[in-house]
Amino acid sequence: MKRLILVRHGKSSWEQRLPDHERPLKERAYKDAEVVFRTYNMSQNKPDVIWSSDAVRALETAKIFKNKLQIEDSDFFVKSRLYTFSKPDLKIQIESCDDSVNVLMVFGHNPAITELVNSLGDIYFENIPTTGLVILDFEVNTWKGLKKGKIILHLFPKNVR
Repeated sequence: MKRLILVRHGKSSWEQRLPDHERPLKERAYKDAEVVFRTYNMSQNKPDVIWSSDAVRALETAKIFKNKLQIEDSDFFVKSRLYTFSKPDLKIQIESCDDSVNVLMVFGHNPAITELVNSLGDIYFENIPTTGLVILDFEVNTWKGLKKGKIILHLFPKNVR
């Protein structure tokens, strides 16, 4: 079995005029990450690895979870190709994961996150909000060619406050 944990980056700040890739998190994003993490941590296994987009807002969100989960640096990967808004590109990246990894946590961007969840999951979401977390299980032994899975948990900040 493979487990995919998709997390949309936290709410980003627009206070400074920065390129999209460099926008930091708003203060609210740290609070949202705390409440989502607290609920996630009560019942879920730690991921084998964490992958994050290299965009500042995604990377900052991923580091919050990395630190709280006590993930080793050797199991934390920053991937520039995860800075994508395209579902097919995101899926290609996930399917490149080594099959020795059974639980993969990925921090990325919309609309790719929402579209991928809707194409692979068994529940439809209009929108995965910032700091939204969705866990999908797949009855497969390989990441290549992922088909429909089962959503076992979805946590959105406004629903877990």
